[in-house]
Amino acid sequence: MRYWLMKSEPDEVSFADVLKAPGKTVAWFGVRNYQARNFMRDQMQVGDGVLFYHSSCAVPGVAGIARVASGPYPDASQFDPASHYFDPKATREQPRWISVDVTAVEEGRYLPLSDMRGVPELEDMVLLQKGSRLSISPVTPGQWNKVRELMGL
Repeated sequence: MRYWLMKSEPDEVSFADVLKAPGKTVAWFGVRNYQARNFMRDQMQVGDGVLFYHSSCAVPGVAGIARVASGPYPDASQFDPASHYFDPKATREQPRWISVDVTAVEEGRYLPLSDMRGVPELEDMVLLQKGSRLSISPVTPGQWNKVRELMGL
């Protein structure tokens, strides 16, 4: 089992939205970074743990715990000309972008990014590295356990 931090802008899809979704499951769409795509395509497996992170908001932070609920499949938004995520180079025969489904598991205390900084067990976390902007990044088991502890889970 692996662990991941996955960033979502809460005005697009928040953890509360996932909790309200049928089966508490949503498609993780709109990833347009090749390294993040490759994580989903090549390394994520059903059952992997996810730190659901709210980004591009007033108080960024970990909003909940989720799990990967499907294998990779083509992101439908790449084919929709009306979508912000449309990619004219993508074809159904050769899709460029991937989605996975994510299911909400539990909601603890919202853990702001500012609270994560300075925690020794998290100092090597990709999220906290200078210049890191990846929307999906791996998390070590120790980091996973510490974040859950800080969330009161």
